[in-house]
Amino acid sequence: MTGIPAQDVSRATREAVRALLAVLEPEQVRELRTAPGRLDAPELREWTYLPGPRPGLRTEGLDDRQREALDALLATAHSATGAELVRGAIEVERHRRGRPGSPGADRYWVRLLGDPDGEGPWGWRMNGHHLAVHVLVTAAGIRVTPHFVGSEPARIDSGPRAGFRLLGPEEDLARELITGLRGTARATAVFAATPPDDILTRDDPFADPGLLPDGLPYARMAPGRQRLLERLVRRYLDRAPAAYADECWSDAVTRGLDTLSFAWAGGLEPGDRHYYCVRAPDFLIEYDNTQDDGNHAHSVWRHVRHDWGADLLRGHYTDRHM
Repeated sequence: MTGIPAQDVSRATREAVRALLAVLEPEQVRELRTAPGRLDAPELREWTYLPGPRPGLRTEGLDDRQREALDALLATAHSATGAELVRGAIEVERHRRGRPGSPGADRYWVRLLGDPDGEGPWGWRMNGHHLAVHVLVTAAGIRVTPHFVGSEPARIDSGPRAGFRLLGPEEDLARELITGLRGTARATAVFAATPPDDILTRDDPFADPGLLPDGLPYARMAPGRQRLLERLVRRYLDRAPAAYADECWSDAVTRGLDTLSFAWAGGLEPGDRHYYCVRAPDFLIEYDNTQDDGNHAHSVWRHVRHDWGADLLRGHYTDRHM
């Protein structure tokens, strides 16, 4: 997979933020922005996927032009597949609140960190129930983790979207992987009969793969199971713009796919409460569908070095100092 260069993604993101600022009222701009240049605001690493207010501009009540500008900004931080996933999370949340097809009632908060018109790094984020998108931008590219998408319900049972499963591919690939394992391989992968009630890393400011169970190493899987694990990892990485997703995958291949491992807890049948994770030295993936009798899903992708754009920030300030 190839995509537009990282520098072009940075430029498109900057242009999308400017377009959003142009259609907001002055008071909305004040709610959106931290002080220009304040990328080091404490809220940079503060996040949650639970309901409730956040700092920033509330999306509830935005008019059509403003929502279109925000949608265009969201698109710059994602591939087409990733953007569709985020839009789906927003639509499922409308369904949960009994407001399907009512974008004016959305309850998310958008925050601009730093100055997109300056020379330094800057970022933006969109947070709310079951959605957390964090973007850090420099001339060298963008970072988009932590990236969280949830779905309540995991499967819509009524209405025009009945049967829709937002995170269906994330669940089905993992189930195909675990049910295809046999004997000691499955016993090693399944670390508990009862799954945890939520992702294990929760909203930790720093990603730590050491919090996750060891699971079954990639090297101990048959080739068919290895390919499924690769597809599962790519499913998460491919939420990002293609250039960055390819960079992350290339890093994993260079380090060696034998460093990957997969772990599962809970039942194996569709509808059973379950959890899984993928652990690697540089990143982690978690998924759970345990709440509401196994009809309430969470998924997250974290990166040890890239969360909050830490590597880009380090590179920028090192270059400036030199």
